[in-house]
Amino acid sequence: MNRFLSIATAAALCLGAGTAFAQTQGKLKVGFMLPYTGTFAALGTAIENGFRLYADENGGKIGGREIEFVKVDDESEPSKATDNVNKLIKRDNVDVIVGTVHSGVALAMAKAAKESNTLLIVPNAGADAVTGPMCAPNIFRTSFSNWQPAYAMGLVAAEKQKHKTAVTLTWKYAAGDESVRGFKEGFESKGGKVLKELSVPFPNVEFQALLTEIAAMKPDAVYVFFAGGGAVKFVKDYAAAGLKDRIPLYGAGFLTDGTLEAQGEAANGLLTTLHYADDLGNPKDKVFRTNYAKTYKLQPDVYAVQGYDAAQLLATGLAAAKGDFSKRDVVVKAMETAKVDSPRGAFTMSTSHNPIQDIYLRKVEGKVNRNIGLAAKALADPARGCKL
Repeated sequence: MNRFLSIATAAALCLGAGTAFAQTQGKLKVGFMLPYTGTFAALGTAIENGFRLYADENGGKIGGREIEFVKVDDESEPSKATDNVNKLIKRDNVDVIVGTVHSGVALAMAKAAKESNTLLIVPNAGADAVTGPMCAPNIFRTSFSNWQPAYAMGLVAAEKQKHKTAVTLTWKYAAGDESVRGFKEGFESKGGKVLKELSVPFPNVEFQALLTEIAAMKPDAVYVFFAGGGAVKFVKDYAAAGLKDRIPLYGAGFLTDGTLEAQGEAANGLLTTLHYADDLGNPKDKVFRTNYAKTYKLQPDVYAVQGYDAAQLLATGLAAAKGDFSKRDVVVKAMETAKVDSPRGAFTMSTSHNPIQDIYLRKVEGKVNRNIGLAAKALADPARGCKL
């Protein structure tokens, strides 16, 4: 009888091993490397809020594991990026890094993560190289590549809006350069012609001379890449210069995401392309928006969605490994094959670990980026240079 009891006890212990293991491990250390000051501060806060919201919805855990958060302000400063990311990797010994917004900073993070084999989840920065030449088994992105919304807007401008010529304007840094290249690729593939590519140094917001040049060139359309405080200033300056009603302004959705309150009437009617809109209305999005508003007394934006989905993707990997992060191959495999039930609509991961996702055409109506149709269905980044 005692022998049978011993066997039964052993069997029960084995069956419960996965749960017990997750419960008895120490906390998983997640390092946030995000901008908490400067032009992109609000974006960094929204990403962290989204990530923490998912944990809160699941009893403070991600994939069954309790989380310890460590934070570093990257200041959107590429020159400090290597030192900052190494604080998390070497000083704090984090298990996972979540970051960042600025593409130039993200490139340094990806290099450090690749060299140290630290799991990195990028919840915003769209630098094409992250899931292109710098792709790696331990690097994932839950946002977009700079090419995706820009290419889709190029298609819209040429095919739906029937524009023949355009001028582009951006901050002169990785995200801006790649965004205007993506727009140009899409626009010119459908017969359009980019007349000139203009830029200003990041984070300069003195636009008047360039607006005068655009007015003189008289293109059919203008495409821009700005976000945060720079997006607010540009949209208001464009309208004040009398260009809004003369030359249609288009942009990747960051131009009007999280900025409409400050932009006011100047943004009304603008068309942008992005993988999220404020009124998608799917069940997941309704719950997400309600919970986010209750928790933070704010309406969520795309940055919050991307942070939320970073937590969801990590949870999928951890759940597959029953909370055992040492089983990295299991964690990574599950993340690679995940179908993420996102507020933006379900998406899967490409072989380069970038979302394959719908890109929406949005129109600003009051303080809402309203979905008015698909710009591109299940758009996958070309991941040029990725050798995964």
